[in-house]
Amino acid sequence: MTTISSAPLARRALLKMGSALAAAAALGGAARADDAAKPEASKAEAGLPSLKGKTIAISVAGTDHFFDLKAYQAQVETVKELGGTPIGLDAGRNDKTLVSQLQTLVTQKPDAVIQTLGTLSVVDPWLKKLRQAGIPVFSVDLPSTNVINTATSDNFSLGAQLALQLVSDIGGKGNVVVFNGFSGVPVCEIRYTQLRNVLKYYPEVKIIQPELRDVIPNTVQDAYAQITALLSKYPEKGSISAIWSAWDIPQLGATQALIAAGRSEILTYGVDGTPEVLALVKDPKAPAGAVAAQQPSVIGRQAVLNLARYLNGDTTLPSQTFLPAVIANKKNAAEVQKQLGQA
Repeated sequence: MTTISSAPLARRALLKMGSALAAAAALGGAARADDAAKPEASKAEAGLPSLKGKTIAISVAGTDHFFDLKAYQAQVETVKELGGTPIGLDAGRNDKTLVSQLQTLVTQKPDAVIQTLGTLSVVDPWLKKLRQAGIPVFSVDLPSTNVINTATSDNFSLGAQLALQLVSDIGGKGNVVVFNGFSGVPVCEIRYTQLRNVLKYYPEVKIIQPELRDVIPNTVQDAYAQITALLSKYPEKGSISAIWSAWDIPQLGATQALIAAGRSEILTYGVDGTPEVLALVKDPKAPAGAVAAQQPSVIGRQAVLNLARYLNGDTTLPSQTFLPAVIANKKNAAEVQKQLGQA
């Protein structure tokens, strides 16, 4: 049985795994940069699938968040690179707008659709209607039985790694504040479930009840306000050890609140690798413990490549394509910044 004394070992394993994943990500990024610099003839020789004459609808729940924006931009750019015509549809974090846009696509009949994020219960019925209309549907960070392939990080792995990093940093005991406002978003639910799965083996780590709910929009301001209020309820140092969120915009607001309150003994954790958060993780004086840094541009590009392969007759695509992420912590954040092009 895993014991609290194993936390240092878990941390060393995380650091090794993170270095390996980051190296793989860097190599992949270098290859993509080289490929983008090739002339069109060379790209054809490299075997990139063509989207010439194809219209691809790129639907996104919103682009106000770093991950969403970069994934969306990469999709638009890659469709153009492969000779296709992208139709960009940004719902602006409005479910009614998102549904209306997908409803329109059913009648417009583009050659394919890529959906980036969204609440599954809201989006899935319309993904089904698109499928029934004979329109191939792909997704980013939105696994569904109604899509051919989802390009995403391995949220099972990164969720567990982030939880283990948290446990290691706080010495296997303490009270943890959790933001848990988006259980309807599959990737957030997976990360939260993995946190719970890890904490089952560390009984001295307790989640403070009630859990906090993160919101969109005004996520940073809301998280700042919620944490500021919570600190007044737990004024003693040691009463809170860490703050966890399924993405890193609440982490940004929480970290800012801790800095303002002078509570640097509390560490924050999140997922995505937004530049402002990664900079705080690198800062030795900031109470940002770690962030699971994803590669949104790589994920967005992969979604288009998978779609193009499918339209060119490839029937071997898996239901999900996992792209590497890396846990950035105080020791490796500067290197991760370089590897992700954020230095």
